[in-house]
Amino acid sequence: MQIPQSSQPKPVTDWWRPDLVRLPRLTWRRRIFRVLMHGVLKITTLVTMRATVRGMENFPKKGPALVVINHLGDADAVLLGASIPRPIDGMGKIELNEHWLVGPMFRAYGIIYIHRGRPDRKALRAALDGLAEKRIIALAPEGRQSLDGKLETGNEGAAFLAMKSGATIVPVAMTGTENENIYNRKWWRRARVTLSVGVPFKLQEQADRQKMLRDGTEQIMESLARLLPESYVGNYKVRPE
Repeated sequence: MQIPQSSQPKPVTDWWRPDLVRLPRLTWRRRIFRVLMHGVLKITTLVTMRATVRGMENFPKKGPALVVINHLGDADAVLLGASIPRPIDGMGKIELNEHWLVGPMFRAYGIIYIHRGRPDRKALRAALDGLAEKRIIALAPEGRQSLDGKLETGNEGAAFLAMKSGATIVPVAMTGTENENIYNRKWWRRARVTLSVGVPFKLQEQADRQKMLRDGTEQIMESLARLLPESYVGNYKVRPE
């Protein structure tokens, strides 16, 4: 079926540029910008949200670590960046590079762009390189913003990265960051949001690598479900640990 012209996604004209899909270099300028952005995000969160942060004692003091989040809206990155005490390297859709505001900010900060809808080996390689350098890599296993606010089916990318690198997985779940809750509020009212950090874990080794990917993906999504209210967990049932 033909997609109406107005509904077609804007093409990423410079997808071929090698600096878009790779691990950002930690130049001194980028390190300074990340420190400044952390302050900006903290102020933005303070002004626009009434945030409750739980479980920060679970966040590892050193890497490598793979931070997995649920994805509700634009404010996820703001709340996450303001709350996490260490710089993180996020993975985001390459279409964001075309945004007039987000694109320049992300290029200055440095994120790992990824092509959604197909396996992006280059992006996965960049993430593995980051974990090898003991960095913190953050991604949403759902692969997109949830359509109804509940956990959607997780993709195997996060489990693949954890399996190949042996990195610790840190589940971070958020509530209240839906776009309608952030953008449709009265300007003088701060949106109530929460961020919860779960207990870090590693995937259990299995001889069958495909089964390890499937089981690991379920384990990752269930770790997020444990941190969320029942109305957010979707089809993921929380089993006893």
